[in-house]
Amino acid sequence: MVLGRTSELKYLNTYYDRDGSQIMVVYGEKNVGKTSLLRQFVQDKPFYYYRARSASEREQRYQWGNELGREEIKVLKYPTFTEIFQSVIREKNGKKVIIIDEFQYIIKSSDEFMKELVNFVHDNWLSTQVMVILCSSSIGWVENSMITKIGEAAYELSGFLKIRELGFETMMEFFSGFSMEQCIEAYAVLGGIPGLWKHFNDKLSIKENICRYILNKDSFLYGEGQRIVEEELRETGVYNTILASIASGNHKLNDLYLHTDFSRAKISVYLKNLMELELVEKVFSYDTEGKANTQKGIYRISNHFVHFYFTYLYPNLSSLERMTSGEFYNQYIAPTFKSYVAEYFKTVCKQQIEKWNKWGRLPFEVDRIGEWVGKLGTIDVIAQNENGETIVGICNWDKPMMRYDDYEWLLFCAEKAKLRTDYIYLFSVRRFDEKLNLEAKVKQNLKLISLDEM
Repeated sequence: MVLGRTSELKYLNTYYDRDGSQIMVVYGEKNVGKTSLLRQFVQDKPFYYYRARSASEREQRYQWGNELGREEIKVLKYPTFTEIFQSVIREKNGKKVIIIDEFQYIIKSSDEFMKELVNFVHDNWLSTQVMVILCSSSIGWVENSMITKIGEAAYELSGFLKIRELGFETMMEFFSGFSMEQCIEAYAVLGGIPGLWKHFNDKLSIKENICRYILNKDSFLYGEGQRIVEEELRETGVYNTILASIASGNHKLNDLYLHTDFSRAKISVYLKNLMELELVEKVFSYDTEGKANTQKGIYRISNHFVHFYFTYLYPNLSSLERMTSGEFYNQYIAPTFKSYVAEYFKTVCKQQIEKWNKWGRLPFEVDRIGEWVGKLGTIDVIAQNENGETIVGICNWDKPMMRYDDYEWLLFCAEKAKLRTDYIYLFSVRRFDEKLNLEAKVKQNLKLISLDEM
């Protein structure tokens, strides 16, 4: 079974079980697990799979015909798309699933593909039921360009399924040999992309995994950070500059302008493209009455692995070439790795709140979960219901102990944000000081949460 994809499988099977034919679009970033999901979906169904190339329409049809020939399905040397579709369903019994992977390559070079596909589905409506799944790794293209490109054929699409990153809880299932602390560190590096998880070994430490599978020039992950950027983007020099600048701590548009010397208008355009590809996110602080104390226009690298690459590898490429992986890790990664992971521990804590909310383990059912980014400090977790009842929380990863001072600072930030503090959740990877423990015994609304309790 594919971990963490129960709802996606149910969604696909719901459409498959309907009468008639369907054309579905399934998309998500590379390595997020689309192919594994579809493999699971079709394991008990008649199906055909084709992986499209980046090629002219004529070359595409030629290559597709060649593949069919190797499967002893006779077609012309340059078959039409209709002839291809007809040949694919000829030998199958029952409702057929046709998967066309990276279909954007065909759409970009052909005005006829979608027309012929729609006509094929309509012509076979009564005689043969089919479910066509158009799959793509190009998120930005599907969400921003596809509808314009395919025109009226968009009305024939039965549904869309976006395959999102998996959550931290699923990663813990995958890496059963890691401690929870190690899983959080792995999550900070790899994110929720299962295609990257398979390159880590949960019988090794996180340091050994990074040295062996990221810093080693012969490993798959060594060049993956750059490949993710280059695959969908032109002018990679500009994008690299912006990503490296964000990774080094320049999170506001003016900071990026001062560092890169690009115009603000140019930076804004390139940031928009990076956000469409879900490599960068604009941080929207939780909406509170304390707007005057809120930071605005903050940008972060949202792809964990790209963030790791531009934080540690990209600025130190010369050293990476001449040093051993162990030397590189000790000099460039080890000193700040705890601080790096701390940002992602906050994400894990938010997911924990979401899980408790789903299970009914919070003091009240919450409607919104977010964070507040203030000019003087940050509230890592805010959970609120429609009546204004509020849980506020902070997360400690890099300090050996959460202190009473941290609790007081959270209350100060909540006052600046003009937030109620009905319940206060303090998350810490390590212990809490004695004063905090005593306070939690007195105040029923103060919860001290360690990794064990998560």
